[in-house]
Amino acid sequence: MFENIRNNFPVFEKYPQLIFLDTAASAQKPRTVIESVSNCYSYEYANINRGVYKLSSELTEKYENVRIKTSKYINAENKDNIVFTKSATEAINLVASCFSEKYLDSGDEILLSYLEHHANIVPWQLAAKKKGFKIIVININQEGQLDYEDFIKKINNKTKFISITHMSNVLGTTIDIQIIREQAKKFNIPFLIDGCQHIAHAPVDVKSLGCDFYVYSGHKLYGPSGVGVLYMKNQWLNQFDPYQGGGDMIKNVDFKKTTFTTGYQKFEAGTPPIVQVIGLGASYDFMSQFNLQEIFKYEKELYEYAVDKLKSFNDVKIIGHSKNKGAILSFTIDNIHPNDIGLIFDQQNVAVRTGHHCAQPLLKKLNLNATTRASFGIYNNKSDVDSFIEAVRETKKFLKHKL
Repeated sequence: MFENIRNNFPVFEKYPQLIFLDTAASAQKPRTVIESVSNCYSYEYANINRGVYKLSSELTEKYENVRIKTSKYINAENKDNIVFTKSATEAINLVASCFSEKYLDSGDEILLSYLEHHANIVPWQLAAKKKGFKIIVININQEGQLDYEDFIKKINNKTKFISITHMSNVLGTTIDIQIIREQAKKFNIPFLIDGCQHIAHAPVDVKSLGCDFYVYSGHKLYGPSGVGVLYMKNQWLNQFDPYQGGGDMIKNVDFKKTTFTTGYQKFEAGTPPIVQVIGLGASYDFMSQFNLQEIFKYEKELYEYAVDKLKSFNDVKIIGHSKNKGAILSFTIDNIHPNDIGLIFDQQNVAVRTGHHCAQPLLKKLNLNATTRASFGIYNNKSDVDSFIEAVRETKKFLKHKL
């Protein structure tokens, strides 16, 4: 199914030797997405919603069709439950700001976990500084899986919100959302899922998940950067006050009083990321060719193939051993800094990510400052893994010779 998939990605035409193993940071773009962005700027562009002329009205319709595609991709109740933002980070900031402003105060608690990206930590810290609520952190076990017993122990009548990743960007750990949902429902607690690492690799059904909010970014889904998606249940669309003020989210403006539109429009102030949303629509079209469960299975096979190969190196340590995980492989090599690994890998055309991966609390919990991370996408294959393993071998040979 995925044998010739690389032909869809122009980057591999220019750099045929490139082994791209950094999809967790941002995915490469298929030709159809690139062309949709180029065509929109070249032949279709106008500001949307405001124009009565043909170019504007046609692009407005095309833009709103992506809202429909989005709702279908994640099985939302309706297109009106979809808010477009500039990123998943902005989407989480929106929820943290709007929810805390009306529903959180001193003495309240929210639950996060050690698996979170900074984007699902810092917005809540900013809100907590203003409102005085406490952030309680759910522990992880030795395998890097969420400690569900600790979660159940820490949830209580003070808990007013849960914000949790769907898949760790460092360990690849996937969360059993059913346990989260059951406990949240028991205490009537709304919860948000950060789906950035999950959205391109496995099916997402927000109805089945039962979440109040689901966020992800377009650039992780083989789409453009500069666009994010926020799914929001109806009750919050109605109850939240606007997050930002500006054009297009208003009903009437007067210097004495302004009234606002309702629903998703209330949260989309100003000129939206028009072309980026059009590109996101093309990424849905691209992904619709494939069975998402088959994608997850295929990428997981590549991950397991790599893990099996790495076992031959006794100084390579794989970080995170959860049975429930996606195709993200973090590792260290004894006495070699991850940045040095990344530089030597690059000389061999292997692109990996090094550092703390915007997850410093998690790495501190693991007693690490940094790791090297290989993350797989739809365009990778076993030959890429073989090149990755050879890069490990050459890096060890070169750098340990220098010690």
